[in-house]
Amino acid sequence: MGRSIRIGTRGSDLALVQARLVAALLRERCGIECTLEVVATAGDRDRTTALHELAGTGFFTKELQSALGAGSVDLVVHSLKDLPTLEPEGLTVAAVLARDDPADVLLVRPGSAGEGALGLRAGATVGTSSLRRAGQALALQPGLAIAPLRGNVPTRLRRLREGACDAIVLAAAGLARLRCDLSGLHVRRLDPDAFVPAPGQAALAIEARSEDRAVLELAETLDDPPTAAATACERSLLRALEGGCSLPLGALARCTAGGIELRAALATLNAGMTAASVRGCLVQGKGPADTAARALAELNRGDA
Repeated sequence: MGRSIRIGTRGSDLALVQARLVAALLRERCGIECTLEVVATAGDRDRTTALHELAGTGFFTKELQSALGAGSVDLVVHSLKDLPTLEPEGLTVAAVLARDDPADVLLVRPGSAGEGALGLRAGATVGTSSLRRAGQALALQPGLAIAPLRGNVPTRLRRLREGACDAIVLAAAGLARLRCDLSGLHVRRLDPDAFVPAPGQAALAIEARSEDRAVLELAETLDDPPTAAATACERSLLRALEGGCSLPLGALARCTAGGIELRAALATLNAGMTAASVRGCLVQGKGPADTAARALAELNRGDA
C-alpha cells in the first residue's frame, strides 16, 4: 500500500492489547506497519453509570466509527460483543478473527466461596453491570445480591480485592489476553453451555470503510470463516430481538458438519435485580440466519 495503517482503538488496557495483536498479525502476514490511534468513547468517559441505564447504543464504538468514517483512521478493532448489529452507512465488518475461549470466569474473594450452584456462599454479592451476567447468576443461585460494578478489567479486579463485592464475573478471553494476576482468588471457569456468554464474546472484529478495497483485502487475510459464521448467527438473534449490548441475552453458536448449532439464554430480571428467570434453547440450522430464526421462535414460544 505504500503507507502504514492507522488502527483506531479505545484506550483501555484490553483494547490496546487487542489492537496490537491485529497490528502484529498484519505485519506478519502482509508486511504492513501499523500505528495506533486512541479514540475516547462515551463508555470510557462515563465509567460509573450502568450500561443498561445509558441512553442509546454503541457506547464503546460510536466515536471509533465516526473517526473511521471521517478518514481519521483506516480500520478499527472492536471487541465484537460491543459492536452494534447495524452498521453505519459506508462501514463494514471486514474480518472476524478466530475466537478465543468464549466462557465467563467467576472470581471469588477468600472466604466467599460456598455450596451454592455457583460455588458462592448464601447471600454473596456479585459485582457486575451486565444484565446478562446478573440474570443468569440469580437464576442459577437465587438469593445473591447484585452490586453495580463498572470499569476496565484491572479496575474490577482491584475493587474485588478491596472488598467491594464477594465475586465478579469476567470474560476468560480478556483475562488471558491481559495475563491478569489472579493470585489469592478462587477462579472458576463457567461452562458456556450452562452460563451462556454474550453474542460475539471473545471474538475480535475489524471494521473498515466499505469502499477502501486495499484495507479490506488486508483485513480479509485475518478472517476466520467458522468464527465469522458462528458470531453472525449470534448477532442475527440479537438483532431479531432488537437488543443492544445491554440486552440480557446469552448466545453461543458452533459450526457443525451439517450447519450451525446455537444455544441461547434470555434472562428476565425483576425491578430490584433480586430475582431472575432464564428462557433457554438449543437449536440447529443450515446457516446463521436460519439458525437464529429457529432460536427466536423457541424463545418466543417460551414467552407464550
